Amino acid sequence: MAIKFKIIVLICSVFFAGALIAQKNISICFEVEKAHSKFPESLISVKFDREIFQSINDEMKLVKISKKMEVVMPFQLDSKESKIWFKHEGKEKNITYCFKKSDNSPVGKPRFNFIKRNGTINLNHGDQSLIGYRYKMKLPPIGVNKLYQKSGYIHPVLSPWGDTLTRIQPPDHFHHYGVWGPWTKTKINNTQVDFWNLKEGQGTVLFKEFKSIKSGKLFTGFTAIQEHFNLSNKINPEIAISENLEVKVWKNDNPNQYFIDYKSVFKTPLENGILLEAYRYGGGLGFRFKEQWNKNNCDVLTSEGENRLTADGTKAKWCIISGVSDDGKSTNGVIFMSHPQNRAHPEPMRVWPISANKNRGDMFFEFCPIRHKEWKIKKNIVYKLNYRMLVFEGSISPEQAEAHWRAFAYEPLINMK
Repeated sequence: MAIKFKIIVLICSVFFAGALIAQKNISICFEVEKAHSKFPESLISVKFDREIFQSINDEMKLVKISKKMEVVMPFQLDSKESKIWFKHEGKEKNITYCFKKSDNSPVGKPRFNFIKRNGTINLNHGDQSLIGYRYKMKLPPIGVNKLYQKSGYIHPVLSPWGDTLTRIQPPDHFHHYGVWGPWTKTKINNTQVDFWNLKEGQGTVLFKEFKSIKSGKLFTGFTAIQEHFNLSNKINPEIAISENLEVKVWKNDNPNQYFIDYKSVFKTPLENGILLEAYRYGGGLGFRFKEQWNKNNCDVLTSEGENRLTADGTKAKWCIISGVSDDGKSTNGVIFMSHPQNRAHPEPMRVWPISANKNRGDMFFEFCPIRHKEWKIKKNIVYKLNYRMLVFEGSISPEQAEAHWRAFAYEPLINMK
């Protein structure tokens, strides 16, 4: 069950450090009520009534009010959903934020952006590329079966210092594509359909179109429509699952960290639905790590204390995968976090054993919601799987990982007044 904090939205005249805002300058204020212990800075949103939202613009300031001072906070507007996004850190019991008119001082320029280039959309922080999403078809290497061609996956994922952490089309598994999540053992009207093992020619997952692309002061991201095709009928393939993949990239104040929010929202149009059978692979969030990592230089630690030797098949709220950096002088890695509302949370995992790939011990990780129990997907019912990744340089302690997971798990409860 998700732990929640409360956001109370007020339309009122308020005091800022003893100075009264004039009645004619109506303020839009909200209060974040902390319901648990301290948690690190996290990106959260507040949804307003449309009329209230239309009175907010980029020229205004969002002010965090404390007992001694006012702090101007960056924010980002989402006009489609009437939301404002901002970063919040849970150190005080109750924190009030208010929008106020600008006094002509700088309000800040967008720091995040995106670039479409050669079939990939790159999500950037300033001049630094962080991740890429492939929306055009990627052909397999020359001489490899064309069934392995694919679109709709994340690659590269770059560390804060620029190491490429993902891998695609490795010779041992040509169907591995960076960060992706096709289902493996499924049944459609008692017919077996495998969307994971592309060489079987039974199914595939492809990019269709971008529903939205956003960038601004706090984050950049997109929503991509992906179609899961049943290829049993070669002449007329059918859409078995329609998916909205929502990806958002943002940073905290630590230059050695950034976050990837990854949410899959999906449904099936099939009259009899689709059965996702229990299996050690499939769905969720899969991540094939770089070639350089193996059993000698890559470590695993889960929220339940499991390690590289014991993690496979167990459940966790979060999992840290880390390994040696490209220059051999440090480490980097990813914390994978599963949201409490996900199916089968704490979520089962697939973690390759040290015997993987002829005892090389290469690294593959997946949150796998059907690892131990099948899942019947019914027609036109909307399902969601929600994850967060923290990409880091250096090291992360279990206590820090737990704090970041708690910040992800807490959901705002909005009371309008």
